[in-house]
Amino acid sequence: MERAIHSALDIWHRFTLSRYLVASVAALAVDVAVYFALVGLNLSTAIASGVGYSAGIMVHWLISSQIVFVGKVREGIAKHLQRALFAGSALLGLGITVGVVAVLSNFGSDPATAKLVAIIISFIAVYAVRKWGVFK
Repeated sequence: MERAIHSALDIWHRFTLSRYLVASVAALAVDVAVYFALVGLNLSTAIASGVGYSAGIMVHWLISSQIVFVGKVREGIAKHLQRALFAGSALLGLGITVGVVAVLSNFGSDPATAKLVAIIISFIAVYAVRKWGVFK
């Protein structure tokens, strides 16, 4: 049993994508909860997606900087630049999310489908930027 636990932990530490996926799921839970709460209050889907995504970003930074990219967080002024790059990648994801939801909603897509498509596209783009740019 102990060997299995150590093997699982070794895999967890070895694969950044696994940790990123867990961080993304946590941030996504916050994002989607806020999104559907605001849609339920009759806020436009585009605005709701932006507010939800922004709430998720805060959760994602906390998890990414402490658990996902362990040892990759810089110190001093470089850390501020890294945070700015992270925020820039978040703005990229925000733009993708809001844009995809707005376009699909204008074409008659239901809010859940629009959000799901936006999640997939945004996840791929933002992970690539963070892995090979922000936390390289």
